[in-house]
Amino acid sequence: MTASMLSVPTEPRRRGGLAGLFPVILLGVAVALGTGVPFRANAAPDSFADLSQKVSPAVVNITTTTTVTAPIGGNPVFPEGSPFGDLFKDFNGPNGPNNPLAPRESNALGSGFVISADGYIVTNNHVIEDADQIEIEFFSGERMPAKLVGTDPKTDIALLKVENTEALPFVAFGDSDVMRVGDWVLAVGNPLGQGFSVSAGIISARNRELSGTYDDYLQTDAAINRGNSGGPLFNLDGEVVGVNTAILSPNGGSIGIGFSMASNVVSKVVAQLQEFGATRRGWLGVKIQDVTPDMAEALGLGNARGAMVSDVPTGPSLDAGIKAGDVITSFDGGEVRNSRDLVRRVADAPVGQEVAVVVMRGGETVTLKVTLGQRELAEGESAAETEATPVPTTRSLLGLTLAPLTPQTAGEMGLPAGAQGLVITEVASDSEAYQRGLRAGDLITEAGQRPVATLRDLDARIEEARAAGRKSVLLLIRRDGEPRFVALPVV
Repeated sequence: MTASMLSVPTEPRRRGGLAGLFPVILLGVAVALGTGVPFRANAAPDSFADLSQKVSPAVVNITTTTTVTAPIGGNPVFPEGSPFGDLFKDFNGPNGPNNPLAPRESNALGSGFVISADGYIVTNNHVIEDADQIEIEFFSGERMPAKLVGTDPKTDIALLKVENTEALPFVAFGDSDVMRVGDWVLAVGNPLGQGFSVSAGIISARNRELSGTYDDYLQTDAAINRGNSGGPLFNLDGEVVGVNTAILSPNGGSIGIGFSMASNVVSKVVAQLQEFGATRRGWLGVKIQDVTPDMAEALGLGNARGAMVSDVPTGPSLDAGIKAGDVITSFDGGEVRNSRDLVRRVADAPVGQEVAVVVMRGGETVTLKVTLGQRELAEGESAAETEATPVPTTRSLLGLTLAPLTPQTAGEMGLPAGAQGLVITEVASDSEAYQRGLRAGDLITEAGQRPVATLRDLDARIEEARAAGRKSVLLLIRRDGEPRFVALPVV
């Protein structure tokens, strides 16, 4: 993918030496003014003027100031004792006007919106990241300083607070899940530093993913440019349905493909930042992957749905009895379509809550109760990882050259005492195994959801799959300690 086709976060317009311009996306949230009565509109209005007039008082411009100390050029080198050396020392020295290490102020511009009468403001994390000072400009022209309440880099959301003696006009989050492709939306923000600019368009697509774990973007053709970052995307009821964050652009300007983080994601993040100053996401404690059609066939499942558990480290799921090879089909009463769906559902669930997790295990449905941990705490724990070391060739099978794992090889691979499996020492480049990502150094620990320690074990699992009329056998592969299921054809 070329640089011109990359989706990138909105970069605020900077002044004071940082002159690069980058494509940006606004994040908007559905809102209704706290000082007025929301109106309904089911079709495109003759004009967006009423909507613009209604929501603009709750939209703000954001200016940040950051003190930077960085070299901006080198000094020429002169022979020792040269009079020019003293001249440049005075000019570029600690007290000189051109000292390359002298502190300088860098300013950045972005957008945001007020969500409460007492002054809470939502914007993008990248708009205020590393800022020493944050200033808010309201539609009325009034300016006031803001303090940072909390940030969530994973969704690029930040929450600010201003202190004011009078109630501020505000907007509320709407339901982004009800937005349909083709619905009208209005983007309001501070593009290119012009301030309080409005653009209209439609929802072009839903459920877009860029690069984050929790991405759920609405795609819009409403014009979004540098400086729109953190601004709201409104529906026709004056509700914020997204926060403008990024655009797809070859030149940094709008070409009609913008992305706004869905309000149903943003509202949950903001609620946690407001209460705790940080996010507190649920943690199930499993490593998962999508169920492919080949894997579903190898498992005897009706269709490729759910999330396959590839490993269960110490944590909530291990305590609850979830096992590697289980396929999670339901979480807390809701169907799990794929691994990404499960990650988002778990993240939205309260820490410490006991939830029902339904898994398919050996062709049967099993319901387990899991008490969720906190993802942020779990991610702070480190675990040692080791590199796999290839071992000598022993036998070829399924396009793989395999050798039993010996105690010596296990030690070289950093595996614990008693570890068992088959080491892949070579993969035929024209094989299905190669096409499905298997490589030399991978370790096969299970076949057909049963442990394998010898080539005879693998032969038996393959024959069992064929006898059951299956076209594939499911293998559990470990690479550098990370597990992954792969289905390989046996016919």
